[in-house]
Amino acid sequence: MATYRQELKSRFATLGIIIMVVLTALLVRLWIIQVLNGDTYAAQAENNRVREISLEAPRGWIYDRNGVPLVTNRSALAVSVDPTHEDVHELVARARNEDTADDPTRAELEQLFGEFASMIGTTPEDVFERVTDANQEALRPRVVALDTPLEVVAQLLERQADFPWVEVEEIAVREYPNGNLAAHVIGYTGAISEEQFAQSDEYAGYEIGDIVGKTGAERQFEGVLQGDKGWRRIEVNASGKPQGVVDEQAPRPGNDIKLTIDIEVQRVTEEQLADAIQEARRQGYTSAKAGAAVVVDVATGEVLALASAPTYDPAAFLGGISTEEWEVLSAKQSEYPLNDRAIMAAYPPASAFKVVTAATGMEAGITHEGRSYSCGGRWTDMGEQWPKWCWKRTGHGTLNLRSGIKNSCDIVFYEIGYEFYKRKQEELQAGARAFGLGSKTGIDLPGEVSGRVPDAAWKKQFNENYPEYQMWLPGDTVNMAIGQGDMLASPLQMACVYAGLANGGTVMKPFVLKEVLDSSGSAVLITQPEVLHETGVSGDTLGVITRSLVDVTEQGTGAGAFAGFGVNVAGKTGTAEVKGKDDYAWFCAYAPANAPRYAVAVIVEQGGHGGSVTGPAARNILAQLLGEPIRTIRTTDTSR
Repeated sequence: MATYRQELKSRFATLGIIIMVVLTALLVRLWIIQVLNGDTYAAQAENNRVREISLEAPRGWIYDRNGVPLVTNRSALAVSVDPTHEDVHELVARARNEDTADDPTRAELEQLFGEFASMIGTTPEDVFERVTDANQEALRPRVVALDTPLEVVAQLLERQADFPWVEVEEIAVREYPNGNLAAHVIGYTGAISEEQFAQSDEYAGYEIGDIVGKTGAERQFEGVLQGDKGWRRIEVNASGKPQGVVDEQAPRPGNDIKLTIDIEVQRVTEEQLADAIQEARRQGYTSAKAGAAVVVDVATGEVLALASAPTYDPAAFLGGISTEEWEVLSAKQSEYPLNDRAIMAAYPPASAFKVVTAATGMEAGITHEGRSYSCGGRWTDMGEQWPKWCWKRTGHGTLNLRSGIKNSCDIVFYEIGYEFYKRKQEELQAGARAFGLGSKTGIDLPGEVSGRVPDAAWKKQFNENYPEYQMWLPGDTVNMAIGQGDMLASPLQMACVYAGLANGGTVMKPFVLKEVLDSSGSAVLITQPEVLHETGVSGDTLGVITRSLVDVTEQGTGAGAFAGFGVNVAGKTGTAEVKGKDDYAWFCAYAPANAPRYAVAVIVEQGGHGGSVTGPAARNILAQLLGEPIRTIRTTDTSR
């Protein structure tokens, strides 16, 4: 029988073996950490010791075609709060703790931020909301006030001991030397959204909180305007508190760009669009509040002016826009000023489309310049039960195609449309598409719509749940022939149609980026003109169209607007019927008629008649382009 001493000895031996095993395991683990993985852990330790924050790169400037600045950068005084300062960090950590989230009370916020918030014109809650924004880098100071008055900044700096977590710095923000001029072309900037950030291919290297282009050229050319960020490496202690700057690399500014826009033509275009809206209201069309205008170079497709009303101030988005301001800008009552109606809206082109019907009809052999028509005001060729009227209820009498265009006679075009229908080949649709209608032009701006060229297949699909409405009827083609029915086109598309007529039947692709510039101001990229469509319309047909459109401005529905104008203009009025609304006023033109250089399209929603509302606007826009005097024109027009 073993003695107590022997049992104790056995237990000590077992304990010794266990200790040896544990020590051996620890030594092996230590050897792995220090020898095998030493470099890895050293790097991790370094990363924990040094934190990196990004430095924003100034965005490139935007110029007009003549080098006039449209968007620049300026230095602004920004007041920021350091979220890592111990006074602020405690509240931030409490609010962010997922397990024990503890939002500070109003009293706590008032105690910490109350006086400071009052000085910068905000509330303690707003300051705290910005400081706790988890969508930004943890160490990045949170901007809580932009363009702070110098006297306020001076007070903050004098009282640094009272607000040790406040930083004041100069940052580059967008400046608009021309105010809201060309706002829809330029666009605005703002903090990158989660949706944009998720598009990793386009926004690779970006971080939540970065400023990016949201609309217009700012959005379209983001990759050019946005420079390369710099970085600053900061040493921190075990608690994560900054101890000093270790290294730094300055950011590289973005490239400047030059647009095709002529700022003076843009200025006149916006002024004339605004005047047209006011003229419509003066004539009794009190719902007229919106519209658009486009000017293109017929030979190249360069967009010289692109206006949309109502407009907005892109500077309102600097430093973030308030909820109240955003609601106003996105409200129906405000007529959606952020929408670029020149490219994002599609309307019935009305009588402005008759040039396409005429050109297509002549090419198909359905009509010709001297073909005779009879307009008694009422047309019943589809049957007495489906009568249609000319805008002139008393009729135009006997007239030909050319005088039909001059007087915008609907019955002439009912006849042509009915002939198209009876041929059952959808030739009118093909003619419209040849001019680029029904598809996007591909302009280098975001948000363009394609419009619509209706046909039998579209109607069947559109009414798939209503079989009784699926059949394509004679009235569908007849309505389309006068630019009504289901036909839709954007102002840009209509400008391109008239530019194509002026350019020998060749429609050029519209564009707004003229050049990308390097740091020395030299062009590193120049946009080359590109053909969008070859319409195939013959020179003889184009000659008839031009002569007819000159008749419009000299003797027809547009004569009042162009009386005394020193240059021959080929133009067409249009008055679109929209269910439940006042008529929409159109005017499209190109000039000089004998050697075209520019095409213009102007529309005013619920503006009434093209000849008296948008015609004068088109006249004065062309006057600016052609060196003619700009005049206030008051005339009448009852045509459609």
